[in-house]
Amino acid sequence: MPTRRNFLISFVATPIVLPGLSQAAGIPVELPLTASCGDDHELTPDQTEGPYFTPQSPEKQDFAKDTPGGERLTLAGLVLTKNCQPVARALIELWHADENGTYDNSGYKLRGHQFTDADGKWWFETIVPGLYPGRTRHYHVKVQRPGGDVLTTQLYFANEPGNERDRIFNAALVLDISATSDGKFGRYDFIVA
Repeated sequence: MPTRRNFLISFVATPIVLPGLSQAAGIPVELPLTASCGDDHELTPDQTEGPYFTPQSPEKQDFAKDTPGGERLTLAGLVLTKNCQPVARALIELWHADENGTYDNSGYKLRGHQFTDADGKWWFETIVPGLYPGRTRHYHVKVQRPGGDVLTTQLYFANEPGNERDRIFNAALVLDISATSDGKFGRYDFIVA
């Protein structure tokens, strides 16, 4: 079984193939659960940032060292325009609960940001968040292309028992998750204005 690192290396090394162009060999598995430019070029839905956002997070990709006991997950994707063009230097900010469903509200544990690479790719090494009372399992994200509006949204897990009870759950924001030998690999592509 491949590792999270194998998935990430494949993701980073794979050239972007835009709609209408021929498919290149070696493109990762089709992502039926995450929005894409093939979905009528709709923008990623926005959602509330919730009560636990902390501004001025540090620039980092490795959240996993913040909580060594959590189940590992590599979270990755693209930032694209409505015209399916990759967005370089887009800001991606991520924050979420730890494996026990607790947010760090005094520091920057499981909080941080990064910028997409020249091909619009981004990734974080993190953990699967625990259940927060009254909510289904989720990540909080802000995405902003240079000079663009800030998209504030949340990402969800498929087949979670709490999805149906969560008042703001949106199936268009479900991650595509693959099991690996050392955790999980989750992907979501953002389409921004």
